[in-house]
Amino acid sequence: MTTTYYTEDHEWLVIENDIATLGITDYAQETLGEIVYIETPDVGVTCQKGEPIAVVESVKSASDIYAPIDGEVLEVNAELEDSPELVNESPESNGWFIKIRLAAPFDEANYLNKEQYLESITD
Repeated sequence: MTTTYYTEDHEWLVIENDIATLGITDYAQETLGEIVYIETPDVGVTCQKGEPIAVVESVKSASDIYAPIDGEVLEVNAELEDSPELVNESPESNGWFIKIRLAAPFDEANYLNKEQYLESITD
């Protein structure tokens, strides 16, 4: 069983070994509205926690997505180029953005679990 972790910036991560799959939460896609474009980084790019790693454009606005971890981009979801609406339809599975190889061991204490995340968006 894999565990999903969340950030206060409305991103989710699933960690498998030393690979993190990253996307935005259902709450984030709902807030953004109809997503029309996703800009992802190139494979091989090094990312630093807290730095912009992707851009999501919706009919309402454009928003930066911030790297929740340090690492190297291993894969991007190529389907999003032609079908950005996947993020609206399935934000926490098929609408994933990138896969990152962790630069350091993952410390789950720095992230929210689902219960904590849901509590944070209902306050």
